[in-house]
Amino acid sequence: MKIVDAKVVVTSPGRNFVTLKLTTDEGLTGLGDATLNGRELAVVSYLTDHVAPLLVGLDPHRVEDTWQSLYRGAYWRRGPVTMAAIAAVDVALWDIKAKAAGLPLYQLLGGASRERIGTYGHANGRDIPELLDSVRARLAEGYPAVRIQSGVPGLKAVYGVSDTDETGAPVLHQQARPLVEDWDTAAYLRHVPTVFEAVRAEFGAELPLLHDSHHRLTPVQAARLGKDLEPYRPFWLEDCTPAENQEALRLVRRSTTTPLAVGEVFNTVYDYQTLVTEQLIDYVRSAVTHFGGVTPLRKLFDFAAQYQIKSAIHGPEDISPVGMAAAVHLDLAVHNFGIQEYSGHTALTDEVFRHAYTFSDGHLHPGEAPGIGVELDEELAAAHPYAAAYLPVNRLHDGTVHDW
Repeated sequence: MKIVDAKVVVTSPGRNFVTLKLTTDEGLTGLGDATLNGRELAVVSYLTDHVAPLLVGLDPHRVEDTWQSLYRGAYWRRGPVTMAAIAAVDVALWDIKAKAAGLPLYQLLGGASRERIGTYGHANGRDIPELLDSVRARLAEGYPAVRIQSGVPGLKAVYGVSDTDETGAPVLHQQARPLVEDWDTAAYLRHVPTVFEAVRAEFGAELPLLHDSHHRLTPVQAARLGKDLEPYRPFWLEDCTPAENQEALRLVRRSTTTPLAVGEVFNTVYDYQTLVTEQLIDYVRSAVTHFGGVTPLRKLFDFAAQYQIKSAIHGPEDISPVGMAAAVHLDLAVHNFGIQEYSGHTALTDEVFRHAYTFSDGHLHPGEAPGIGVELDEELAAAHPYAAAYLPVNRLHDGTVHDW
């Protein structure tokens, strides 16, 4: 079997997604997610100009060999653009391999280690009453765990707190320049413990609560927040400080027993070496889409398992259903699964990417379709072209870009 075509599809059914489609001489196709929020076209160029021409004529069954060739052969290793492109190739090859075997991908990864995948949903509000309503909505949808994010008094906008329409659904803003948000760390540190206190008072001690600091804190500030949250027993505190400075987590770990989750901006296992071997974190957060695919992420989970660290794959709306499907197959197979982030997608996105995975009673299952179980409607995808969109930029009150 040989690859005869490698095609990159960009579509924006509400937000931008980049998909690689590989086709073999036997008519099998494989899909891979290459979406990199705010830098999508950089990955499109990387794939179209530099990777796709190298794939034609290759044996699609040589997944590991192809991964190593793309990672090592470029000389310029790592980085989000490179690893998103490699991830798309890797997942597309696994998709083809599993289809050729007539099996869902998780069966090629060792089979199921559990019956279904536990998830957490996102609850947020501009103030605490609005947040409590959002938590109720997530619980009504069946989520067994909830991430809580709240607006901060005195700040006009806070990342992680989305605008909603009249139905309560998040409103996505696509704009040609980044939205500028203000920030006040002291106000945030005062506010978050009151948020946990209110949610615990309303929903009790049993509900697993997660919170994301989005890299905004220094190590000392992160340590203080972790300690202040201990009475409320968070499931985890996520991305409390920029973790590319891995040694910074030593101070946080020494200062608090609040579990720590890190890694959604990481691209390779080298970003985790100190964090894992010194057991400075409890959950690894990388996405299939941004970590180079199923092949290296499975290796990371095996590495983390030796230190009693669990998986928690990044799963926001800007991971396409292709990337989400790959994640759910991996979740079902790995022994040290922890929890899966799941926000779902718009109905239009689900029409463009028809998928076999299902969400029911707060849990996911990848389904039994051969491969990863996703089909791309290219005609519908073409009807929704790319639209410029960027993540926001935070500035302090004096106008300085926040160093996080």
